[in-house]
Amino acid sequence: MRSVFVILSFVFFFVSCKKENKETDQLTVMYLAPQNIEYAKGLVIQNHGTYKEIKVTTPWPDANDALTYILHPKGTKKPFESNKAVFVEVPIERIVVTSTTDIPMLEYLNLEQKLVGFPYTNYISSEKTRALIDKGAVKELGKEYNLNTEVVLELAPELVIGFSSSGDTKTYDLIQKTGIPVVMNGSWMEEHPLGRAEWIKFVAAFFGKETKAEEVFQNIKKDYTEAVTLAKNVTHAPTVLSGNMFKDVWHVPGGNSYVAKFLKDANTKYFWENTQKTGSIALSFESVLEKAQNADLWIGSGNSKSLSELKEKNHQYAFFEAFKNKTVYSSTLKMGAKGGLIYYELGPMRPDLILKDIIHIAHPELLTDYEPYFFEKLN
Repeated sequence: MRSVFVILSFVFFFVSCKKENKETDQLTVMYLAPQNIEYAKGLVIQNHGTYKEIKVTTPWPDANDALTYILHPKGTKKPFESNKAVFVEVPIERIVVTSTTDIPMLEYLNLEQKLVGFPYTNYISSEKTRALIDKGAVKELGKEYNLNTEVVLELAPELVIGFSSSGDTKTYDLIQKTGIPVVMNGSWMEEHPLGRAEWIKFVAAFFGKETKAEEVFQNIKKDYTEAVTLAKNVTHAPTVLSGNMFKDVWHVPGGNSYVAKFLKDANTKYFWENTQKTGSIALSFESVLEKAQNADLWIGSGNSKSLSELKEKNHQYAFFEAFKNKTVYSSTLKMGAKGGLIYYELGPMRPDLILKDIIHIAHPELLTDYEPYFFEKLN
């Protein structure tokens, strides 16, 4: 009789383990699909079968260490213990994001309904998410990206996606200590426009939306690369000036910046394309005028809404041939209902549209029926 009991116990244990393993396997297949990173340099995603490891290697300038996030399916134990890694149970149902660039990523993944809070919601331009804000589904978390931690705790999100331009993470650390996982989005550090867009895969991993993210990214990549090929066929590359004055300094994009990459891929001649800098270059007005006075185009002139308003800010702008010829373009004229800039919200997710806009400006014969999405000529 005792031997029968032992056998039955073994069978029950075997069946239970098999059932548990099967359920875990199903969860793993559902929420931990493999992901391939093509362009993003600051993002590494590795699939380890029962969990996924994400490393953000450049969350902010001069970061000393990579940030590690371990994703494992809800209902499963942590795969291991670590004081350095942040563990996240997936899929996420309630999320807080802190940058407008995260909004299009959620929407392209059909996840905007998962958003419960955002700091200074007036920055959000998307009509889809604005409708959720108007209904009270997305709560205001503070002003100018200053998170109100009390409101965050009341909302009880399962994840907060933050960002930092300086490495100051005090507010995020406080939230993390309450048990709410915080992860940092470093997409803004990417130099290649497609590298920025590829961070949709980062967001998707927390929701089990890897397949959808890959589909979205491949479509954007296809449109971008086709536009690059189209621009290569022209023989004339117009000269381009970019940036504007802030106080007594003119900031132009560095030669290795993502802005310079757009100008290169659009087959234009950017005056500072050979400088080895990823950010902006601070110059005097005189040095910019000397080099770029005869530029064919001025693309990215700041937030002035007209040539007269631009001249009011600095009468010397009128010395440039692009100003005289009325070939000055800005990406900051299109705004959302509350004054948020559409270019800064959607642009990082849609580099293909930015590139087509610039190609349309530089080579209007190529995209004859194209209506620019972000850039407009100053009247």
